Amino acid sequence: MREDVEKALQKIRPALQADGGDIELIEVVDGVVKVRLTGACGGCPMSQMTLKMGVEKVLKQQVPEVKSVEAI
Repeated sequence: MREDVEKALQKIRPALQADGGDIELIEVVDGVVKVRLTGACGGCPMSQMTLKMGVEKVLKQQVPEVKSVEAI
């Protein structure tokens, strides 16, 4: 499942990088994906919305086993 999540993140990454940020996969445990937003995304006040409405939505579509995405 980690490989599938990483592949899905590769599709999201260009949009984050275009805004000066990036995303790093930390771990996947029981369907919960833990990521770290870096660069401009790390301190952005909109990062939680990006995480839930963008990253989590795409990951759930690409990898149905994903239950949620958390930033650490």
